Amino acid sequence: MLKYQADLRTVFFMIITTGLLVLLWQMGAVLSWWIWVPLYLFQLLMSVSVSVMTHNHKHLPMWKNKFMNVVTDNWLTMFYGFPVFAWEPTHMNNHHVHINTDEDYTRTHRYTEKNNLFTLLTYPTVSSRFQIKHVFDFFFSRWNVSKKDFFLNALQFICLFTFIIIALILDWKKALIYVILPQQLSVYSVLIFNYIQHVHADEETKYNNSRNMTGSLLNFFLINNGYHTAHHISPGTHWSKLKEKHYKLVDKIDPSLNESNFGWYLMRTFILSIFIPKYRSKSMRLERIAKQQKETIKQQYV
Repeated sequence: MLKYQADLRTVFFMIITTGLLVLLWQMGAVLSWWIWVPLYLFQLLMSVSVSVMTHNHKHLPMWKNKFMNVVTDNWLTMFYGFPVFAWEPTHMNNHHVHINTDEDYTRTHRYTEKNNLFTLLTYPTVSSRFQIKHVFDFFFSRWNVSKKDFFLNALQFICLFTFIIIALILDWKKALIYVILPQQLSVYSVLIFNYIQHVHADEETKYNNSRNMTGSLLNFFLINNGYHTAHHISPGTHWSKLKEKHYKLVDKIDPSLNESNFGWYLMRTFILSIFIPKYRSKSMRLERIAKQQKETIKQQYV
């Protein structure tokens, strides 16, 4: 029933995510801290994976069967923490069309061209603020476009609110720890990834508009989301084929945009750069703009 057998990993991750919630909800209070802490951190890690599963499923639905795709939409909605149809107006119909340009709702340079710890941590809030209107405009517009789509999208809201309300009624403390916090991390983390993958890249070029994280372990849990240039060039390509596509393109990508160690990138760019200037990232976008300005001035005097 799966379109690609590689999505057995996605299904496995969904089972693990569900199982961790059930296990921690039922037994979290009686587990020793040295068992609870790793399990909870694992749950949070899987909540990050959920955001990428959502991204991949919206680009290319996993199942051949439409009913299974609807079920997956609603499972992802409950664990992601927001209706997954929101990816259509903000990501697929906007971000992929206007990659980090001024028309992109999620552009990284909306208020500043800087790339530091403050801009990283505040970006999800800023980005969400400018996406939310388009999400609800899209939702209400479905009524006139397709009643079926409207009700399917409404079902995602219903599933999400029902899931959270039931959890809060059963035990509000557990709901906050095991449901709401992982949901918030899922939404927050995917926006952080978007920021990292595009900040200080050159949005007007085909091969240098995205930053790639090529570490094998990272891409195992992020389901190949690190190969971002290849994804933007071929957004309809299944995630399992992105690594191969990336290495066919790698010679065309500026080496500074290919990071093999995600942890080292975060450390040097957002921590060490505070004290060591050489670790501050350079904006390919600003370099291009400065070059264009020089060319314009030069032409004025020719």
